Amino acid sequence: MQQNRSQVTERAGLYELDAGSDVLDSPRYNHDIAPTKVADRTWNKWHITALWVGMSICVPTYTLGGVLTAYFGLTVGEALLAILLANIVVLVPLTLNAFAGTKYGIPFPVLLRSSFGVIGSNVPCLIRALVACGWFGIQTMFGGLAIHLFLGSIFEGWKALGGTGEVIGFMLFWTLNLWVVLRGAESIKWLETLSAPLLVLVGAGLLVWALPNVSLSELLAQPPKRPEGASVYSYFFAGLTAMVGFWATLSLNIPDFSRYAKSQKDQILGQIFGLPLTMFLFAALGVVMTAASVKLVGVTVSDPVSLIGHIQSPGWVALAMALIIIATLSTNTAANIVSPTNDFQNIAPKLIGRTKAVILTGLVGLALMAHELLKKLGLLVSEVSLETVYSNWLLGYSSLLGPIAGIMVVDYFIIKKQRLDLAGLYRDDVYPAWNFNGFIAFGVPVALTLLSLGSDLFSWFYSYGWFTGSALGGLLYYGLCSMGNPRTATAKTPV
Repeated sequence: MQQNRSQVTERAGLYELDAGSDVLDSPRYNHDIAPTKVADRTWNKWHITALWVGMSICVPTYTLGGVLTAYFGLTVGEALLAILLANIVVLVPLTLNAFAGTKYGIPFPVLLRSSFGVIGSNVPCLIRALVACGWFGIQTMFGGLAIHLFLGSIFEGWKALGGTGEVIGFMLFWTLNLWVVLRGAESIKWLETLSAPLLVLVGAGLLVWALPNVSLSELLAQPPKRPEGASVYSYFFAGLTAMVGFWATLSLNIPDFSRYAKSQKDQILGQIFGLPLTMFLFAALGVVMTAASVKLVGVTVSDPVSLIGHIQSPGWVALAMALIIIATLSTNTAANIVSPTNDFQNIAPKLIGRTKAVILTGLVGLALMAHELLKKLGLLVSEVSLETVYSNWLLGYSSLLGPIAGIMVVDYFIIKKQRLDLAGLYRDDVYPAWNFNGFIAFGVPVALTLLSLGSDLFSWFYSYGWFTGSALGGLLYYGLCSMGNPRTATAKTPV
């Protein structure tokens, strides 16, 4: 017989919900965004390390050094230092926001119900989902190109398809991504675990190939592309902010993965082991490979897919492309599909299950790449490049998400003191429908960031948008909760 009232039990610091009819019948609940059972929290520190290795080794990471030197005016050494520091910095919100997911087994959108309201949580969720769908489309474009080059290395006639072949590759890779996520979290865990050592081998192989064709001392001695005599600090911290923005989205929805961690120790160590060094080394590899590409293939090539495509040996191209397909798949499924899948379900859990949410994610990502796909098919002529979208809109947009990270940390650790009403997060009678403290604390720094775009005096507020936004958002939220309606600050019966 089904119990009427939900029960919450604690096992070694991990909380589990035994859902009763009060939760099971609630419009805020479905099985896929329900708290993970303690028995299903099977990811140890090495699984989480593999997750970050799999997500970090991807084409955008490879191009980060080039973005910082070309767009932010840094030297190669400064660019690599910015990447390393940024990933050490981003470990702080990543680790802190992962705590609630590990303790309560809840995904990102459910955690947001505490700080933005049960219904209001949909606003930041959809903002986050749009970024993920954009990245999903871009990574799928890279994966589709790898499939096109792979098939071209096996079937000579495939090369003649040109852009059409790339679009077919895009759709094949798009389908493969959705299939993996539809199989569930365990499928993603094993994909990441199996791919991580392969990806490390790919990086080592590329480095062995490139090093004889590049002088590291000359590379590090190249002058920066900024005005002569200009202070390095403003350029460096602007680049640092952009690099923090690279993983700013994951620092929000890390509970989507930490809900499967065995313990807080596992999620902390896994992230420390997996993120900073992998990002630094693969970005450094990208800098070396780009510099060596002139001697290797005769032209400067800034992404590994195109670079390997210039190799004359079909066998090596086929092998390399197969590994790049695995690398891009491991990044895309974890980093760019899981979050919007949960976010879309949060809108109407009884109407949108995981299958519908995955398909919706795929369709939005496809729509965002429609412009580029039409160009490849020759149906559209445009000067807007994929690189422009990647380096400008997505990195800039991601930096506006800083306030959400600050609000989440302050809400969970300071306002709620790491105590949430687990059953109440899935009902309408504990947390408010809309927590306007969260919206004010989010809206003010975003508005100031956008207004600072047109002001020379306050341009620093935009240049350092993730730092200024997260700090101001957190402080505003704390102040508003401290003097506002107590029901917006704490649950009525915290567990």
